[in-house]
Amino acid sequence: MPAAAPAPPSDRRAQRHAGTRSQILAAAADLVRSEGLASLSMRDLGARVGMRAQSVYGYFPSKHAIYDALFQQGAEAFLAAMSAPTSSEAAEPHERLMASAQRFFTFCVSDPVRYQLLFLHTIPGFVPSPEAYEPAVAALALTSTAFAEAGITDPDALDLATAVLAGLTSQQLANDPGGDRWARLVDRAVLMLLTDFAPHVLTAPPTITDRKATR
Repeated sequence: MPAAAPAPPSDRRAQRHAGTRSQILAAAADLVRSEGLASLSMRDLGARVGMRAQSVYGYFPSKHAIYDALFQQGAEAFLAAMSAPTSSEAAEPHERLMASAQRFFTFCVSDPVRYQLLFLHTIPGFVPSPEAYEPAVAALALTSTAFAEAGITDPDALDLATAVLAGLTSQQLANDPGGDRWARLVDRAVLMLLTDFAPHVLTAPPTITDRKATR
């Protein structure tokens, strides 16, 4: 069997460029996780990958371009987390919504810097590109669909739900990192919202007491 023809020089250059770009992005992710989002420096980033800061600009034209690529990575991971199948698919509507809220909370607290980038808009002047933002839009659409399937039609419900969950996340990260002071309130928050927006879905007895007893 004849050997495969070697890749054209242009393809090899593209592969090397993509590989170096991925290496820079991985180094940027490590840097912001260890030093904070605002600490990103092209000079420090170049030092981490063994090149001058000016060379980094050949792969990312600006720091905002790096933030954009990190945002897209995080948004894709968020979409994957929110769309993964769970054992709650056949449960009562309120239990499915609880499971979705728990996934959101767990995803956010697992990586505080990623949470800041995706949900808190802490970088002055940075706005994610439409391509980077697309997975986040898809993830929000999943939540909107779950609300509709539960019979929740009030347009304010999704805004209030995301605000409450983001608030619990921020409190957990700021005041009890690694603990469960606000984590244990996620299910209660969902039931509180459902009681207001869709009491008809609460056909099964809430299980909050049992959940707290087993913690």
